[in-house]
Amino acid sequence: MATSLTLPSSISLFSSTFLTSPHSAKLFSSFKPLKKQITTTSLTVHSQLATLPILSFEGQKVGETTLNVKSAPPDTARAVVHRGITTDLQNKRRGTASTLTRAEVRGGGRKPYPQKKTGRARRGSNRTPLRPGGGVIFGPKPRDWTIKINKKEKRLAISTALASAAVNGIVVEDFGGKFEKPKTKEFIAALNRWGIDPKEKSMFLVTEVDDNVILSSRNIGTLKMLTPRTLNLFDILNADKLVFTKPALDYLNEVYGEGYFDGESEEEEVEIEEEDDEG
Repeated sequence: MATSLTLPSSISLFSSTFLTSPHSAKLFSSFKPLKKQITTTSLTVHSQLATLPILSFEGQKVGETTLNVKSAPPDTARAVVHRGITTDLQNKRRGTASTLTRAEVRGGGRKPYPQKKTGRARRGSNRTPLRPGGGVIFGPKPRDWTIKINKKEKRLAISTALASAAVNGIVVEDFGGKFEKPKTKEFIAALNRWGIDPKEKSMFLVTEVDDNVILSSRNIGTLKMLTPRTLNLFDILNADKLVFTKPALDYLNEVYGEGYFDGESEEEEVEIEEEDDEG
């Protein structure tokens, strides 16, 4: 049984009696103001310590040292490194690939044969994408593939990759002056003394590269000789063995270590606020 609500005839929307009537008090009491709920997610960036052996040029162990760099938490480390590597690879694309559409291909202005009485399919141009020499449908055009990544996020991706790959890393004494002349055979012999298979992918990080070292190692296709300026995420992840010199390791501890977030504390908390509207 339907019931109808009858309002007094004296109520007017444009008069103050509507706001002071008991019906209006019951009506406005059902409305609730919107509330913003703020949820805080704590992401802790911690420092990870790894112990690396120090080898002499002859391959003998002369001591130990530590690699102490920042690392993302385990639940977000994979996403941070993935974003860093995809950004690096995508930003290397030149974006110069270009094809011609049927409107840009030279020729094709004349109708090849009459519309009717030939027994063939109708055709208005020889530059149709269905014919050889015609245009390309939805082909690539020059574009900018660059994507942005935050500076701290990129540095965190590199330090996280270094921390995870430290188990395959060693530290060797400075060998810049050990090669009197360029000789690839001598460099391969040094790799064998350090326990590195020349067929495995290896990455060397040195602060200064001697000319004889460059000439002796450039013919080894599985080896990458990097400096702090050319250090990149792809070569870290692609290498099976990481080799550091002592000055290079000190550089990593200084730049990607505890002071790498401009002097903040060892455990940093990043708060992410999400605003949810409730009706």
